[in-house]
Amino acid sequence: MSLILGIDPGLAHTGWGVIDPRDNRYHLVGHGVISTAAGMAPGARLDRLYTEVTAVLEKYHPAEAGVENLYFAKNATSAIPVAQARGVVLLALERAGVRAAEYTPQAIKQAIVGQGRAEKSQVQALLRVLLGIREVPAPDHAADALAAAVCHIHNLGFAERAFPTTAPRGGERGPETAG
Repeated sequence: MSLILGIDPGLAHTGWGVIDPRDNRYHLVGHGVISTAAGMAPGARLDRLYTEVTAVLEKYHPAEAGVENLYFAKNATSAIPVAQARGVVLLALERAGVRAAEYTPQAIKQAIVGQGRAEKSQVQALLRVLLGIREVPAPDHAADALAAAVCHIHNLGFAERAFPTTAPRGGERGPETAG
């Protein structure tokens, strides 16, 4: 398996994390946050996000990506910038030829902790153990991105076991069985 990218999209802060799943272990390759200033024009913020995500893709050349999906916030106004950021991230991935799958926050927590309603601190503590690192990954957006990458790796493993010859990727469905 090649490098897997995780992304936690947001207009103000987009977390990213790259994991190399080899030798039945997770190896942390890199992680960080792309930030845009609130005073920037919305188009300029999205352009910066696209440029920075593209730079991450060019540096690491991930094979696939797990992207945290938008969850319905109480305030639709705050959800719109996140949706715009997700769109830019998905566009950058598509243009780079990186297959992407989207996961809800609950699915990501389930993959890491085994409980979809786990606390952020539980997810981060288990990420530290899974990645074999001394400190909890920081900042939070980067830790969330690493969790999305681990979730995607878990889903890839399931797909390969369930459909060994035609393992679906990036949210595709497996072969239908004739009834």
